[in-house]
Amino acid sequence: MEKINILWADDEIERLKPHLKFLENKDYHVITVTNGHDAIDEVRSNRDIDVIFLDESMPGLTGLETLSTIKQEFPNIPVVMITKNEAENVMEEAIGAQISDYLIKPVNPMQILLTLKKIIESKALVEDKVNADYQQEFRNLMMEIQGGLDFEEWVEVYKKLINWELKLDQSGGEQMGEILSMQKEQANNEFSKFIEKNYIDWIKDEDGPIMSDKLMREKIFPNLDKDIPTIFLLLDNLRYDQWETIKPILLDNFKIEQEDYFYSILPTSTQYSRNAIFAGMLPSDIEKHYKQYWVYDNQKEGKNNYEKELLDLQIKRTFREEIKTDYIKVTNVGVAKELNDNIQNYLNNDLTVIVYNFIDFLSHARTEMEVLKELASDEKAYRSITKSWFENSSLWSALKKLEGKNFQLIIGTDHGTIRVAQPSRVVGDRDTTTNLRYKEGRNLQYERKDVLEIKKPEQAGLPTPNLSSKYIFAKDNKYFLYPNNYNHFKKHYQDTFQHGGISLEEIICPIILLKSK
Repeated sequence: MEKINILWADDEIERLKPHLKFLENKDYHVITVTNGHDAIDEVRSNRDIDVIFLDESMPGLTGLETLSTIKQEFPNIPVVMITKNEAENVMEEAIGAQISDYLIKPVNPMQILLTLKKIIESKALVEDKVNADYQQEFRNLMMEIQGGLDFEEWVEVYKKLINWELKLDQSGGEQMGEILSMQKEQANNEFSKFIEKNYIDWIKDEDGPIMSDKLMREKIFPNLDKDIPTIFLLLDNLRYDQWETIKPILLDNFKIEQEDYFYSILPTSTQYSRNAIFAGMLPSDIEKHYKQYWVYDNQKEGKNNYEKELLDLQIKRTFREEIKTDYIKVTNVGVAKELNDNIQNYLNNDLTVIVYNFIDFLSHARTEMEVLKELASDEKAYRSITKSWFENSSLWSALKKLEGKNFQLIIGTDHGTIRVAQPSRVVGDRDTTTNLRYKEGRNLQYERKDVLEIKKPEQAGLPTPNLSSKYIFAKDNKYFLYPNNYNHFKKHYQDTFQHGGISLEEIICPIILLKSK
């Protein structure tokens, strides 16, 4: 292990020789300066400084002035302020400048050592603890994954996997992260088998999980209250791990009343799952009863242009008395600004539905734009960019305006997305759909082990564009490629985030009830 490099700035550094000797005996390397100007110069010239001890009362450039310059240029270097002055305003100013710790003179060597361990070694200690805990849990999780779970138990396993993923993100445990990634692959493999075995039965019967077509009836409408306006915010393409990432931000202004889940129907794509949510029907029933509102894959018209009409029809079928509703779809900056400006007006409705499309745009743009591939290179980065967007979005600005208002907020999605890794060859005619995670067509050839095959679409609640139409869905992290230009498209789509198929990430979706604090 390399030595830790400490920069110690104190105009009475000669008096600290016993401390310096103590630290050197503990295998730390200490660089000393006697004033703030030299401290700044040293940090600028020596990029290997790990931590800075800074005397607050140096003559000339004070410790606080030195701290301000260092933090502007090198915000990530930990700084410990050492002071004789216990005045509250000095401590507040130092803490406001983001010091890592402060010590009151006279200090003894053991105080210095404990401070270093807390700052420098705490990350390693946390990583070791998280790694050890996950190692203990690994076997239990593997037994659960292979233990014949039901749909509720799969949700709990998925949440556990996400919990460990987030913990390993924070601790920096890369090696354990790779093991967890392999365990998630195994989980998705077993989950795909589970879906293949049970999906058609769920469509036929009432014994399965709540799915897209029942979401409004089971999770939204029962929470409506004439005395409390409700906003249903549907964040397109929101995965459970992304929800966990933005949850701490929301908790500053909201309290969670209920965290729940539903299963997206197949295909896990906006055209199918979101239309099913707003219609309260499976796609085959929309095709049958409201043919004017169903657009087939091979038609050029927009596939989700009639969500408001389908929602209005479902509300009329469900409620005897009239309820005041509104529907807003945010697909560009202009509409986002309008939402921000008008958000308080929506509290005059019984139910306001807001569809926000940013996360879906992010996943699609990442496929095509090299800079976004770099920014969202893996799940950790994808979560990070989602959090950054939400914190700085017009959406969060709008929601903060409702703090303290008497209303309830329901946050959900239509489906999730998965980072694809394994190409699977498919052959189809020119009318075959283009989605990488599912295909609908008449003359499909494919690797049977890679797909769930639906030969009779009506059994899965799916529309039938042609008498001989059938559907295939990619399992776990597979993605479909045609033989033409196979290697080119393999390189282009490898490690991109896609949806439409079968995975924990795409199918198991959050639905959260919150109230303003």
